[in-house]
Amino acid sequence: MASGVKPRVKVPKSAAAGDSIVIKTLISHKMESGQRKDSDGNVIPRSIINRFTCEFNGESVIDVAMEPAISTNPYFEFEATVPEAGEFKFTWYDDDGSVYEESKSIAIG
Repeated sequence: MASGVKPRVKVPKSAAAGDSIVIKTLISHKMESGQRKDSDGNVIPRSIINRFTCEFNGESVIDVAMEPAISTNPYFEFEATVPEAGEFKFTWYDDDGSVYEESKSIAIG
């Protein structure tokens, strides 16, 4: 597991049924492409978040594959339609097999 990895998510606390909401996510991660060398000339191993997914009540909202050119601390902002109260589940997948998760609930009001 990479050190210092911290997912952050912003989801409104409530929305009207059928509303489109804006979701913002950021994960702190160094993102090493595997193409640089250290001071001794050794290749620094690749270490990137290679996939990000978001589900709402078990249904896929977004599924993104990331490649080595992705920036450090990847940020995603996207819209989702909220048909009912429920829970968003956010998952980031790391090259080393680590999985980072965050969940946020939203109410209908």
